[in-house]
Amino acid sequence: MVRSATFRSIKAVVPLLDRVLVQRFKPDTKTASGIFLPSSATSNPLPEATVIAVGPGAPRKDGTVAPCSVEAGDRVLLPGWGGNSIKVGEEEYFLFRDSEILAKIQE
Repeated sequence: MVRSATFRSIKAVVPLLDRVLVQRFKPDTKTASGIFLPSSATSNPLPEATVIAVGPGAPRKDGTVAPCSVEAGDRVLLPGWGGNSIKVGEEEYFLFRDSEILAKIQE
């Protein structure tokens, strides 16, 4: 079950521990030649996202903090499942654990 929360501003959301706030890329609704795609063809979320905010990291057994492996502005590859949904107006964001992020996309 995916839970959803609604906020007025994304700035109100500050990830804790090793949580990462991301916004998935939106699928194209139109082809390069101008043909509009039906919603059934664009219903699956894309696995790529932009990191919006990152928590400070998770505590290790020795008490030190292990920082997250991504930072705000990074492009990342996400699993097809998981994450907690957050709605801000019409925009949708997701919270993932740092360890759930599959890869950082470098250009």
